[in-house]
Amino acid sequence: MGFIIFATTFLSVFTLLTFYISKRFIKRLDFKTQTKKYLNIFLVFNLFGVFLYFLSRYLISVPNILNFIFSISIGIIFLFFTITIFYDIFHFILNKTTINSSRRDFFKKSLDVGAVALASSITATAIHGAKDITIEKISVKIKNLNKEYKVIQLSDIHVGGLIEKDFIKNMVEKVNALNADLVVITGDLVDTKLGYIQDSINELTNIQSTYGTYFIVGNHEYFHGLKQIIDHINSIGIKVLENENVYIGEKGNGFFLAGVYDIIGYRIKQYQPDLQKALKDIKDEPTVLLAHQPKFIEEVPNNVDLVLSGHTHGGQIVPFNLLVNLAQPYIRGLHRHNESTQIYVNRGTGFWGPPMRLGASAEITQITLSKEN
Repeated sequence: MGFIIFATTFLSVFTLLTFYISKRFIKRLDFKTQTKKYLNIFLVFNLFGVFLYFLSRYLISVPNILNFIFSISIGIIFLFFTITIFYDIFHFILNKTTINSSRRDFFKKSLDVGAVALASSITATAIHGAKDITIEKISVKIKNLNKEYKVIQLSDIHVGGLIEKDFIKNMVEKVNALNADLVVITGDLVDTKLGYIQDSINELTNIQSTYGTYFIVGNHEYFHGLKQIIDHINSIGIKVLENENVYIGEKGNGFFLAGVYDIIGYRIKQYQPDLQKALKDIKDEPTVLLAHQPKFIEEVPNNVDLVLSGHTHGGQIVPFNLLVNLAQPYIRGLHRHNESTQIYVNRGTGFWGPPMRLGASAEITQITLSKEN
């Protein structure tokens, strides 16, 4: 039911955005009628691509070339919607400017051509931006930590559709080159039926680190058979932290790693996060908590030193980060939440929806934990 509500809302919003682009941008372009007709036809087919994206992502299997075309349609609508807003603003200013009609016509034609060219070039830039994964290196000081640890964080890989086995193999190679003590995956690993991507997920067994790989579920796992996903990931040697903790390193020189279910569990009344259980038997010890959504930080007590989250994708496509900021307190990077607790938000190692990133590159995070002086 939750997925149906999400899909209906998502598709309705993109239908309205397409209508807005047509009425406030395409209709007002100083182009030939036939050209504007073709642009509107393109918008209709593009919107149809959004519907087909949901079918191909969650209900049917299609070749990757079709996955690419369908998913790009989401990014095109969002980027053209953004351009349309700015076009509206400049169009309003131009109409209020006291200049003669010939100069106004010249500026209007320049605005029209420039807006279409800008939308097209930004779309191409965003597609190219999804191809790169940045190694983001940060250092975090933690009180009472007597030994330095190198933790690699992956998040929001969204295996399924365009992200498949070759992507995972390449990612694993990058991770192994960093010689990690520990690897953590902070949710949204699986984004389709497990049967479609089992071989891709199994590639994660090739990750090498001193203390192993740990995983927490994100909100997307709840859409695709959560128990089956948890069972399979545990079966391939990756420990799923289900409101529990483990000790990393030698006693006295290590730290506790805890993990909770995603907060979407509150809504569906299953697999709900339980911090008290997750932090059981942890007292005055260095503690790192894995929690998929940054806003879970509001529930975290002061005895947690560091929270590692994902979910936001760093906004993925600017200026979408402004909308994400309405729902999440932190979008990307390292933040000191209070005197006791810091939080790091990974921008995502894969992508969701369109294979696009603009102003928010994908990342593998290398986090060096060391003692606070």
